[in-house]
Amino acid sequence: MNRNPRPPGPVRRRVRAVAAGSLALLLLAAAPLRVPGSDWPQWRGPARDGHVVGEQSPGSIPEGLAPVWKRPVGTGFASPVVSRGVLVYLDEQAGMETAHAVSLATREELWSVPFAEAFGDEWGSGPRSTPVVDGDRVFVQSCKGEFRCLSMKEGRTLWRTHFEKDYGVEFVGTKVLEGAAKRRGHNGSAIVDGGHVIVPVGSQSLATLVCFDKQTGGVVWKSMHDETAYSSPVIATLAGVRQLVMFTADALAGVDLTEGRLLWRIPVVTDAKRHAVSPVIVGTDRVVAASHSHGMLCVRVEAAAGGALNASVLWRNPDLKVNLSTPTLVGDSLYGFGSGKDYVCVDPSTGKLRWSQAGYGRGVKTDHCSTLAIGERLLVLSESGQLSLLAANPGAHQLLGQAQVCGKTWSTPAYADGRLYLRDGRDLYCYELVAGPRAGGAGPPRSGPTS
Repeated sequence: MNRNPRPPGPVRRRVRAVAAGSLALLLLAAAPLRVPGSDWPQWRGPARDGHVVGEQSPGSIPEGLAPVWKRPVGTGFASPVVSRGVLVYLDEQAGMETAHAVSLATREELWSVPFAEAFGDEWGSGPRSTPVVDGDRVFVQSCKGEFRCLSMKEGRTLWRTHFEKDYGVEFVGTKVLEGAAKRRGHNGSAIVDGGHVIVPVGSQSLATLVCFDKQTGGVVWKSMHDETAYSSPVIATLAGVRQLVMFTADALAGVDLTEGRLLWRIPVVTDAKRHAVSPVIVGTDRVVAASHSHGMLCVRVEAAAGGALNASVLWRNPDLKVNLSTPTLVGDSLYGFGSGKDYVCVDPSTGKLRWSQAGYGRGVKTDHCSTLAIGERLLVLSESGQLSLLAANPGAHQLLGQAQVCGKTWSTPAYADGRLYLRDGRDLYCYELVAGPRAGGAGPPRSGPTS
């Protein structure tokens, strides 16, 4: 692995401080300490389960809700993240995938770093993997397999690796009718576990997953030989064993976090290899996943003799062909986008529909809704940019408010300190849903034209 912090070839790091490097450091140092509930540092939130932690639920969404602020951005589908008063987002600038850090207190850009050549296809161009912030470091990943650890203070590259150069993962692009990440982009996000960062590299010859020392970039372990699809891994305790759960291009699997040993594996094979939904953990022994080819399925993981784990399919619902949208578990129900044009509530013990509601999609396989849970309420952002507040009610669809908040988007919002941060193909928006003191100012949810 190459840990030389200098970019290769045409990639040149450009850091733009607000006034100077010292000012950027001062702004970060002055940022108030945050409780865990006021950060959204990675894909689908603090626990990677779509739940907002330690925050008050919004009471409603005014029909004329307007952003507190917005800023123009380049193209891309990567979701924004928030940590300690700094918002990090990725976009495409001048043909390069670029990472940006913005102070929420001043709304000024602290730094901007191009880190890889951009990729695009008929669905769009720009970064697709959501960054991960961990303390003083931010981890970014490009569609073509450039992975970097950057300093949160100034965006400097601390270490790096490349999936093709270091692990032999050939990026073929759309010229080959092959699924998996090597055709449409390395979209799944890495995950931090203590002193390690685990990266879905997707090498059939060397490793599906590589665990790095997050400080140095040294390799700790490697695991499996599947290609990766577009899904991001999660960490959970199943059958009493803490493990990483991954939806690869060909299987749903559990991996030991200490040495990368494969604990269990259920094949989920498709021609397209386009699994995009992250695994959802249900209780202490079940994992729910979904794909457009197989529909939704639930795997039970149980302890076996000698400390081994056995996994078996508990149920399948082939009609729930969920392609892009990871459902969110609240209580004993799964909420998310279903098949056709419907938003659905699913019983995770049986896979049966509890209810479905039309009006959330167009009826095509690229339909998408993001679902965030705040207590007993749901924030649902549709692909069309419509934000809905729902009750997490297993008995019926219960709409509490709705507003148009952006253009077409496949990005999952970030929620921190009562504010929702989201993006479309042109702008990044900040909406205040719960008033209160915070970095960046206070005030009630606003309606009418944006100031």
